[in-house]
Formats: sequence, C-alpha cells, structure tokens
Amino acid sequence: MERKYIRKIGKELPALGMGTWGIGGGFWTPDRSRDGEWVLVLRRGIELGASLIDTAEMYGGGHSEELVGEAIRGFPREEVFVITKVWPTHARRDDVLRSAEASARRLGTYIDLYLIHWPPTDVPLCETMRALEEVVARGLARFIGVSNFGLELIEEARSCLSREDVVAVENKFSLLDRRDEKTVVPYTEREGMAYIAYSPLEEGSLARDPFLAAVGAKYGKTAAQVALNWLIRFPSVIPIPKAGNLRHLEENLGAVGWRLSDEDWRMISEKYRWLPA
Repeated sequence: MERKYIRKIGKELPALGMGTWGIGGGFWTPDRSRDGEWVLVLRRGIELGASLIDTAEMYGGGHSEELVGEAIRGFPREEVFVITKVWPTHARRDDVLRSAEASARRLGTYIDLYLIHWPPTDVPLCETMRALEEVVARGLARFIGVSNFGLELIEEARSCLSREDVVAVENKFSLLDRRDEKTVVPYTEREGMAYIAYSPLEEGSLARDPFLAAVGAKYGKTAAQVALNWLIRFPSVIPIPKAGNLRHLEENLGAVGWRLSDEDWRMISEKYRWLPA
C-alpha cells in the first residue's frame, strides 16, 4: 500500500482508505443482515494495507461503528486509523461529548480523527470546535477535523481553536465533482492536512465510465481504478471508496502502486473539466 505523510498528524497514512456509508445500515437505521460479510471485508482491507477506515455515528445509527470496532479487533491498534463523525444535530458542547463517548464505546477504542459531519446551523461553530478540543483533552480522540466545509468555514473553524488544530478535511471530491480542486485541496496541501475524499466513484457511475475504461485498458486497469488513481496524484488526497464486498475491495486496491502518465492525467482532467453552474 502506498502511504502519504500528513504533517499535521505526524505520520504516514494509507493512500487509499475504506468508506463505510451503507455498511451496517443507512441513515440512523441499522441493518444487521450482512454483518459477517462486512466485517470480513473490512478485515481483509486492513490486511491489504487499507487501514484507514471512515465511519460516523449516523451510519446505521452507530451500527457501522460497531462493525468497524469488531473488524479492527486483533490488529495492532497503532496500525489502524479510524475516523468517525458527529452529526450536526449533536453540535452543542454536551451533545458532542456524549456522542464522542458513545462512538468510542461502540468502536471499543479511542477515535483517531473526530470530525463534525456537516457545518452546524443552529449552534455557534466555535462552541462545536471547542467541544471537539475537549474530546481530545478527555482522551476520546487523538485529532479533530471538519467535513463538508468550504475554505472560509475551515478557516473560521480553525480560528476558534486554542489547543488543537484541524488536521483533516473530509469533502466530496471526484472527477465529476471538482469544486474543491482549486481551493480546499491546495489549502490542505499547503497547511499539511489530509484531504479525505468521499464518494470518489460517484456511487459507481465512474466505475462504469467507457472513457475511463478505455484509458485503463492501456494499463491493465479498470475504470474505477483509473478514477481513483487520478485522485491519488494530489499529495494530500486520500480517497475512501466504499468497501461493500471483497470484489469491490480488491478492485479499489488496484488503484495504488502505479501512476497514470502525465499525458493521460491531463487528458482525463480536460475530459471531466469542472464547470460550476
């Protein structure tokens, strides 16, 4: 597995991680019908080096966290990097602390990176960010960050902090959604943060893209592997495609260990040029 050094974290992280949205259930609703399979897939991913796992209290109403906790059991804890997130309806100080305690309990361990899932709308941002600092002070998490934040909000969030700093931003980033490419992505590179890219395959649509498949044929790679490799080229970007089954996991992991040529990377970039409305 390729690794990327993240200065604000002070260690290398895998260049590709595993997302868990839909694993263990949906929006606050648990689904236990495939627990054994999901744990098996997550464990296999860790064995193959995809030891960064992203989850959230909202995923399956916390059941996703329980599955992640089961999957990482038995691995050296320092070799796994677990991200989870607090939902914005829990953005008040006491709620953040309760949510962090519940997430750590479900995971059966401390949290490596704790994020506010979306910007809070009815709570001052500084209240939430200072609560995240308190989560670290209590030993529930090692680092904090933000998710679904634009550049101005990231800087506002950082201005609220006195003891910790934002070490990572988790936003949507793919060939079909490049709004952060000229703003948040270079900011994270400059500031030594990680940029965690969710939905990198656009719910599978890029995995079925004929143009990417044609490019991939030159390398013996699939369309999905090309789409992920395009993202990995950004120094701070770590894509987290969903690992729903072993076949998809193994295909995702085929995105690392090689590079698109400069010419092909530029051709793909031009083909999917981001044109905001």
